[in-house]
Amino acid sequence: MSLVSAFVPIWILTAVGYAACRWGLLGEAGASVLGRFVFHLAMPAALFLALSRMPLSGFAGRSLLAFGVSTAAVVGFGWVGASRLFGREPSERPIWGMVAGYVNSANLGIPIATQVLGSVSFLAEVVLLQVLVVAPVILIALDRHSDPAGRVRIRRIASLPVRNPVILASLLGVACSAADLQLPSAVDASLTLLSGAAAPTALVALGASLHHTVPSPAEVKPAEPVGVTELAVITALKLVAQPVIAYAAGLALHLSAPQLLAVVVCAGLPTAQNTFIFGQEYGVGEAVANRAVVVTTTLSLATLAAAAALLG
Repeated sequence: MSLVSAFVPIWILTAVGYAACRWGLLGEAGASVLGRFVFHLAMPAALFLALSRMPLSGFAGRSLLAFGVSTAAVVGFGWVGASRLFGREPSERPIWGMVAGYVNSANLGIPIATQVLGSVSFLAEVVLLQVLVVAPVILIALDRHSDPAGRVRIRRIASLPVRNPVILASLLGVACSAADLQLPSAVDASLTLLSGAAAPTALVALGASLHHTVPSPAEVKPAEPVGVTELAVITALKLVAQPVIAYAAGLALHLSAPQLLAVVVCAGLPTAQNTFIFGQEYGVGEAVANRAVVVTTTLSLATLAAAAALLG
């Protein structure tokens, strides 16, 4: 199966989720319930198995470095450009940088990696990089701006791995790999079945969420106008600049063709939904985060297929 044809099931299942939500087959809370199932159960199982079965020596250091370079470049540009280009306040800059360069390695990353790359191994490394390095930096900045005295709640940042099932499962997977632990066959079989539900359920949930993904006016503060130009710049940074930079960095690091494909595809994933959650929690950048998630998620199904076709 060609790389482009690998996207056909992705488009079909996303369309099925959209249609099911539009026709009322999933109920009003269907998309949310499916999303929670993927986030709290299926996705942690898939990432845990991938990391626990991968020797620590198998971590793709150069590939992860190429991805990290693209993330740092785009997040940094977005962070600085938010104020210089669009006059955003200092408290909004971390969210602006996050919407530009923090990829959806979960809900969309799992099915894309499974279908196009044939494995979630590198995606699991991307998850670790984002949640253990990028997310804490952004949270520290948001904490500092939200506190009148500019203090940072270190305890809250340090407890993030325990409070997030994706991070916790990934860390446990790495620990099992390091200790060379073998799961009981019944547990391994159960987790394998559960992880198999991650990709299709995530795509159906994605399609369902696209039907009514814009929050109500009560959920998003009205004093955050987002212009078309601003949204276009964010979309270009996320879907074009980040994968292009990842590709250039991969070439400079002499990555093989499969490694280069994995790096570019992961870098080309859309803005993570966590950006809206972060913005909502700290009361900044909610509107720009929500619109970025919607637009980049919708367009990424085409841009990722184009990238796969070019690299294929």
